[in-house]
Amino acid sequence: MSRGPEPIFDAVVRIDRLPASGRSVAVEADAAARLAIAQAMGIVSVEAFSAALTVVPFRGGLRAQGRLEARVTQASVVSFEPVAEHIEEEIDRVFLPAPKQGQQPAAGSEVFIDLENDDFPDHIDGPEVDLSALLLETLALALDPYPRREGETIDTLGLGAGDDGDGPFAKLARLKADDGKKD
Repeated sequence: MSRGPEPIFDAVVRIDRLPASGRSVAVEADAAARLAIAQAMGIVSVEAFSAALTVVPFRGGLRAQGRLEARVTQASVVSFEPVAEHIEEEIDRVFLPAPKQGQQPAAGSEVFIDLENDDFPDHIDGPEVDLSALLLETLALALDPYPRREGETIDTLGLGAGDDGDGPFAKLARLKADDGKKD
């Protein structure tokens, strides 16, 4: 049975070996891992990537809380010049065992729903949770989708995107006007 691609860094927690008091998980990506993260995210580079999580047992699964910090560089959507970004994100995620197929919850059983949180629990199937996927997802969601330098706009490039009559539609309009004069 294939398990899919290898994770970029090791952050696997076994639920069956998790102490009742929980444990700490610290991730500090080395140069090779940062390069792999940058390639996976489609960005220029990752200069720093670290996370500190506290993982505790929670209703047959686990709860991971902590913080992710990263320094990344993306290409500007305007000029393609490098744009540095510092990311600090809080993490609070619950992983619960997936319900077995065909098994309905018993009448009156307790169901976990946190109405204050927009995220529903992630389902896991098996005795371990790979938190590297959670950390990469957190980074991906925190990245600026349209990075650009301070004060940078299309107008600052000096490409003359104004109405100067040199665009293809302006030329087409002149051709149509010239064609109308011949008749």
